Formats: sequence, C-alpha cells, structure tokens
Amino acid sequence: MAISVSNVTVTTPEGSSKSLGDYAGQVLLIVNVASRCGFTKQYSGLQELQNSYGSKGLTVLGFPCNDFGAQEPGTLDEIKTFCSSTYGASFELFDKVHAMGNTTEPFTTLNQMDPAGDVAWNFEKFLVGRDGTVIARFKSGIAPEDGELTTAIEAALAA
Repeated sequence: MAISVSNVTVTTPEGSSKSLGDYAGQVLLIVNVASRCGFTKQYSGLQELQNSYGSKGLTVLGFPCNDFGAQEPGTLDEIKTFCSSTYGASFELFDKVHAMGNTTEPFTTLNQMDPAGDVAWNFEKFLVGRDGTVIARFKSGIAPEDGELTTAIEAALAA
C-alpha cells in the first residue's frame, strides 16, 4: 500500500498550518531532529544534501522532536540558532512534533511506512517522491552521506 503525505498538514514555526501537498513536484527528505543526540552531527550532512540536491528538486524538512531521551528540550528559536550556528543548517524546520506514542503529523502518516511502527530514535529519515508518495524509510544510523540514501535520493530526483 502506497503511503502519501500530500494531504498531511503540519505546523510551521509561526504556528500556522501548512500542507505537505504544497511541496508537490519536490522530492522531500523528512527527518525528526534533535540537538542533543549522538546523531546531531547529521545536521551538517542534511544541509549538504540540501545544498547538493536542492537545485535539482530536493527539499529537506526537519521536525524537532523531544520524544527520545529529552534530547530536544529547547524552544524552536533556540533550536534554529543552534542548528545554524553549530552546523550551518538552514533547511526548513517545523514546530516540535511527537514521533512515537501519541504521534503528531507528519509521523502519524509516516509511521505507516514499512517497516510500519513508531520512529525508533532521532534522525530517522523518510524519502518522499515528487508525487507525495513515501518511497523509503531510513533508520537513524544511515547518515545523510551514506550511499544507500544518496542513491535513493538521486533515483527519486530522476523519476
């Protein structure tokens, strides 16, 4: 069964609603992020993906999440400042979400992707095709620069 995010509504940092359908035609990499995690250094790799593939149609979307070890305790402004000053990350960040248990979008929808179930930890990645269909799910240990992920991104951009 194909999972689509086209009808999923998320909350922007300003508190307004935004449909992920607004990104139609873009390949999305949706990631639950945290500032105090062993994987936090992936922020720089995610920004590199945005820099390398953005002009070809990739958009990285970060969703701060405090569900795992309370590793994202800050406010959204604090998170943005930390990301930009520490990792040079300027890709889009949204309002804080829950990725496990009583989840919030986009993870209520994304967690249906095989293997179905709650996100297991920070920096889990979901690749979404230009038509809004979720193509693949990558666990936290798959770094942004891993060939498995970049190959999937390149295939999605070429589709």
